Amino acid sequence: MNDEVYSHGHHPSVTAAHATRTVASSAAYLEPFLEAGMDILDIGCGPGSITAGLADIVAPGTVLGIDSSADVIAQAAEAHVDLANVEFRVGNVYDLDAPDESFDVVHAHQLLQHLAEPVAALREMRRVVRPGGIVAARDADFGAMTWYPAVDELEEWRELYRDLARGNGGEPDAGRRLPGWAAEAGFAVVEVSSSNWVYATPEERNFHAESWAERVLHSAFAEQTLERGIADQQTLDRLAAGWRRWARMDDGVFLMPSVEILARD
Repeated sequence: MNDEVYSHGHHPSVTAAHATRTVASSAAYLEPFLEAGMDILDIGCGPGSITAGLADIVAPGTVLGIDSSADVIAQAAEAHVDLANVEFRVGNVYDLDAPDESFDVVHAHQLLQHLAEPVAALREMRRVVRPGGIVAARDADFGAMTWYPAVDELEEWRELYRDLARGNGGEPDAGRRLPGWAAEAGFAVVEVSSSNWVYATPEERNFHAESWAERVLHSAFAEQTLERGIADQQTLDRLAAGWRRWARMDDGVFLMPSVEILARD
């Protein structure tokens, strides 16, 4: 994870969106299996909002959140300093600083899509989970995202994002690949489910569109596409304007599906 190129980066437009994620919105498929006293590893924890929710559920069990970015780990630690059963550390998903069989649950939300070697990451997660434990992963599938009304700039944005992510070694259509990756990593049992984020109210549309308009203009997405010559500033300005135009459409809906796995030996 430390050597990966993150297509989103950690611009405030990215971390602010990530900080709105909760167990209910992003890990509901896992929640029924959580019990007080469990120890959890949350990989790619970002600003720690899901991590904190997991900690509330399993207290007095402990939750360790790791991320490759020292800056975002500092942000998470500051935001959740009041939680005694949470620790945040910089870490590498390919080389976890933990003995074999250390955790009851290993959780990764929207992580595997950004990795050049997702199967290797899953094998390392498998190493540190206890017998009978769960490796839980949820990833979006950009190819399966849909929206209404049709907006040409959003279609162009998707193709540009997919080109960028694959150029960084990731797989933006990761959701559909999770079960196969888990099987290749050696898990004996892989339960598969899916859930969606949907943006349909004026407030939801504005939140989602502004987040992506800002990313298109100012985040690592902008920097990397410009550096690599796969977009110019005029294109990025046009894509951001397209997002904002979509947000003003009274009948606008954006559907973002994710696939989820619960993997066990």
